[in-house]
Amino acid sequence: MAGAEQVVGSERESRPSPIDVHVGSRIRLRRTLLGMSQERLGESLGLTFQQVQKYERGVNRVGASRLFDLSRVLDVPISFFFDDMPDSLAANFGGVPSRRVGGAEQQDPFGDDTLSRRETLELVRAYYRITDAAIRKRVFELIKSMGPVES
Repeated sequence: MAGAEQVVGSERESRPSPIDVHVGSRIRLRRTLLGMSQERLGESLGLTFQQVQKYERGVNRVGASRLFDLSRVLDVPISFFFDDMPDSLAANFGGVPSRRVGGAEQQDPFGDDTLSRRETLELVRAYYRITDAAIRKRVFELIKSMGPVES
């Protein structure tokens, strides 16, 4: 019986923690929004791109000092890596749901994966490559006008 418990325990340990997976996905999101390669991020941190890949997949846990370095290199507050954590995940691990503002739940008009899609990232990058602020604003207004009317 003890052998069976060890197999179950080791199987659980071999899977990445959902929190590590979430933090890794936020690292990947920010890196790709900046147009930064895994290799360049790794160089900035003194790591190989394979180590960055493991962080992004949640296979390797990100320690506090590394999280601090990542926030500095990616130019975001440390809290960014925990933003948009699903309420169920936060509750399971004793955290506070992150999508609540002033006691009311924020609605996510996009699905959970919309912001991490390649199409979204390319659109954001292209938008910010428009150097003329007036043209960028007109493009923004055009895109807004093409969507459904907000109530």
